[in-house]
This record gives sequence, structure tokens and C-alpha cells, in this order.
Amino acid sequence: MRLNESAEAHAPTAPEEISPIKDTDRYSRQVLFAGIGETGQQQLAQAHVAIVGCGAMGAASASLLARAGIGTLTLIDRDFVEPSNLQRQVLFDEADARDSLPKAEAARRHIAQFNSRVTVHAHIADLVPGNIADLLAGAHIILDATDNFETRYLINDFAVQQAKPWIYAAAIGAYAATMNILPHALNPRTSNLEPASATACLACIFPKPPSGNVDTCDTAGILSTAVNLAASIQVTETLKFLTGQAHLMRRTLLSFDLWNLAPSSNGYAATSNGYIDRSEIAAATPRSDCEVCGQRIFTHLAGHNRAHITLCGRDSVQIHEHHHPVDFAAMRARLATHADIQDLRSNNLILRFRRGPHTITLFTDGRAIVQGTTDITIARSLYARFIGA
Repeated sequence: MRLNESAEAHAPTAPEEISPIKDTDRYSRQVLFAGIGETGQQQLAQAHVAIVGCGAMGAASASLLARAGIGTLTLIDRDFVEPSNLQRQVLFDEADARDSLPKAEAARRHIAQFNSRVTVHAHIADLVPGNIADLLAGAHIILDATDNFETRYLINDFAVQQAKPWIYAAAIGAYAATMNILPHALNPRTSNLEPASATACLACIFPKPPSGNVDTCDTAGILSTAVNLAASIQVTETLKFLTGQAHLMRRTLLSFDLWNLAPSSNGYAATSNGYIDRSEIAAATPRSDCEVCGQRIFTHLAGHNRAHITLCGRDSVQIHEHHHPVDFAAMRARLATHADIQDLRSNNLILRFRRGPHTITLFTDGRAIVQGTTDITIARSLYARFIGA
């Protein structure tokens, strides 16, 4: 057999055109649920949800919402994927961690693999007073998946000012908590449903952010089950709202301790194998003297006393240098001249290098995360020396 005949005989055939998955097939089981139905599924397809934070909570909520058929997701996150994330952050894989891929972008790519019909806007950014209006514009509801109260109080200020609903959620250790915040009375989307009254805002329940040492997943650890419980409740409440059933949304601060079992008393919920410590705090009525929803004083939205440099909740310091775009090619060439810099690498999203015990990750807007220290002075000195004042 001649060479060309052999090649022709073994040439691969052209791949058949792949038919897109039909929505009627994808959502068939969800549509069968009476609370959603055909009408609800159409409403979800037209909905826009913003998620602030794409860590464990944000990844779980984004995955659930995308699989449920939310039309548009806005994902906002300032961080990148690390190996320690893989234990609980369900949208990421080992390649994302090896490449230090920004979480918002990694989430967008993975969502596209299982539901390409969802429009995902990924923003690699820290939510701050200067960008919150632009980043959250158009969202029907905001989901909190952050790791700090500074950002939560900023979301609360913005949501109350704009009369936009949001859902607080948190998990630490085996503890999970969530609360719906409806800043104003909501009219149902369909005439057969009851209207929903306004609830307390975050500042009604917690007038001031917690002070002193606050546990984080880097100090107290975290169970993926606690994260997924809080995310599941958060997303279920979101589906109620988006399908015009806000009157069914819980009006309490709900919390669970999944590890420490207790007798069935004082509100504890019994299970077949033991007891889950469950508690609720009433949040159905706004506090009349609340500084935010009562007096409409938006301190966090105004940026008063906001730190230019903030700790990231682990052995790291974040340095904000917004509106200072970085030319990664030029920066990499300059950094390559430093003999004490190691593991210098970059892509079109981040530039990263190591210098002694410190690792510096630089984003395109000039923001940086300095790992290996919680000393702001050291972080500022490293930034100034290698990145610029």
C-alpha cells in the first residue's frame, strides 16, 4: 500500500455536529417541582444574580444557581485559587491552583463547561465604595459570599440605599449562618402571591462590626459541609425571590452547628441520628433607630475610615492601588533583573513572584496580595520596592 493510501485509510472522520442540550431536558426535574414550574423557570432565565466572593460559599452558590438556570451571574472576587481551597471550593481543580488562576475567572470557565447558556460576568476586583455601583448594577439580588465584615457592611449600605435585596451567609468551622435582608416591601411578580414586607438589615442585628480577634477559616478551620449547607439555604431563598415568592423567604438569622450535638431542647432540632444545634434570631422588623435603614447614614458606602491596606484573613496583607494599571510585560522584565526574586511567572490576569519568605501576587489594576506576613509595614515596603510607590 502506498503511503498516501495508508494515510487516507486512517484519516480521522469529521466530527459530527454536537446538538446543544435543550432547556426542556436540562431543567425537566426542576420544572416538575410545584414551587418552580414552567413560569418560574422562565423567570429564572431572565434573572440576574450578583455574588460577592468566589471562595467556598460563592463557588457553591454560583454552581447551584448556574445549574438551576439563572440567566446572568455577576461574580466578584479579589483572590486566586490555592491548593488549600480544593478541600471545599467546588468549582476549582488542581490546574487552577497550580496556575494561581483568579477565582472569578476560574469559576466562569468551569460554569461554561456545564451550562454554557448562563451569561457569567467575572470581575477580578475587590468590592469597594468606588466600584460597588458599577459592579452590582443590574442585579436583581446580591448574595454575600465574602470573608470579612467590612465588605458585608458595605453591601448592606448599598443594598439599603438602592432598595435591593441581599442574603448574608457565613460559615466557619462546623458553623453555618444565613439571613435574608429585604430593604423595602416587595411586590410579588404574580397576582396570586402575598406581598413581602421589609426585614431588618444587617446593622439592625449587628449595629457595629465585631471587634478584636475574629475567627477565620485560616485560624479555626472549616468543614465543606457547613459551607454547602449555608449555600444551599442561600440559593433556595434566592429561588423563592426570583420566582415571585418573597413572602416565603425566612425572616430570621438562622444558624446551625453541625458538629456539636445537643439534647432536643431550647430550639434544637432533632435528627434520626442525634441533634443539630440550631438557633434563630428574629429579623422580621427593621429597628427604628438603625443608623443604616432607619436614619439612612451610609458610613461604609461613603468610605469613611476605610483602610487603604487590609488584611486578607490569612498570613497575608492586601494592598489597594486601584486605577493604576500594570504592564505585566514591562514589570516582568524589570523584576527579572533582581537576583533575589524567584519563581517569577505571569499570565494575562496575574503576575506572581517569591522573594525570601514572601510571595507577592500582583493584579492588573495594581492591587497586590503579599503572603508570608501580617505586618503592614513589611508589605508596604515590599510593594514599594518591587512594584512601585
